[in-house]
Amino acid sequence: MATTTSNPSLFRALQGPAALDSLAPLAWPLVRITAGLLLIPHGAQKLFGWFGGHGLTGTAEYFGGTLGFEPGLLFALAAGIIEVFGGLLLALGLLTRPVALVVAAFLAVTITVHWSSGFFWTEGGFEFPLMWTLVALAIFFRGGGRWSLDAALRR
Repeated sequence: MATTTSNPSLFRALQGPAALDSLAPLAWPLVRITAGLLLIPHGAQKLFGWFGGHGLTGTAEYFGGTLGFEPGLLFALAAGIIEVFGGLLLALGLLTRPVALVVAAFLAVTITVHWSSGFFWTEGGFEFPLMWTLVALAIFFRGGGRWSLDAALRR
């Protein structure tokens, strides 16, 4: 009967270069900053009509008339503010946990908007809002981390 032995050098090779371990502390700031920065242009679309958006008036009409979120202007303004200023605060790591919780709650509502279209985002489904809701929840659970303004202000 043949016995098998593990190949430790193959296992180490599959784990990647040890030098990558030194970059691991950058993973969390990368997630938090990227999530924050990616929210900002969506809010700018809603508030200012930038990047092909419809501005506050057009977004308010869509929120109220199509989605049934009345008053549309209030919901459009809230969504735009959450995305622009919430995104900025997440990127900076300032008030990270409360902002991430607000962002997660806002994004959870977007799941309900896309629910009827099924799962896949390519069909207008809720996959993308779900993923971003979970990212916001992860940020809420983890906080800003070492390289955040929250951490700098605690020092």
